[in-house]
Amino acid sequence: MTFLFTFLTANLLVLLFPLKTFAQCPVCIVTVGGGMLLAKKLGIDDLLVAVWISALNTVISYWLAPKIKIKFLNNPFLLSLLLLVTTLAYFFYTQELFVAGNTVLGLDKILLGSLLGFFSIITGNYLYQKVKDNNGGKTIFPYAKVVFPFTLTLIVTLLFKFAFAL
Repeated sequence: MTFLFTFLTANLLVLLFPLKTFAQCPVCIVTVGGGMLLAKKLGIDDLLVAVWISALNTVISYWLAPKIKIKFLNNPFLLSLLLLVTTLAYFFYTQELFVAGNTVLGLDKILLGSLLGFFSIITGNYLYQKVKDNNGGKTIFPYAKVVFPFTLTLIVTLLFKFAFAL
């Protein structure tokens, strides 16, 4: 009974007095990563899974880059690009890349999905920053920094899902 009371009290306090949150936090990253592994196991198309894996890598880069002390790697775009290349190298090494018949628009699904995920997050972050700059440096609504890249990635996913019946 004491554990249940403590658990409920702690959750109530968190709801009543929320802590400052940071967009693209590690908890969100791990949750999305676990979801993508599960999606792949459930047979969701490679292109759609690759979009979200690449988006996850890009989000990790944007979260991690400011914490890195090495000059070259503390640029989120370059770190994102490095993670994209290493992910594609992994897929190539495990022979999941350039598999015959696994194409859409003449491109490998994993390659295309990875590029789409990368560019959707980069573009979402860019759009968020532009809107924020045009609004006097203030965000237009809470969690806009998360909503912009997430929504763009979701739109890309749904567009390819329905346009190509994936």
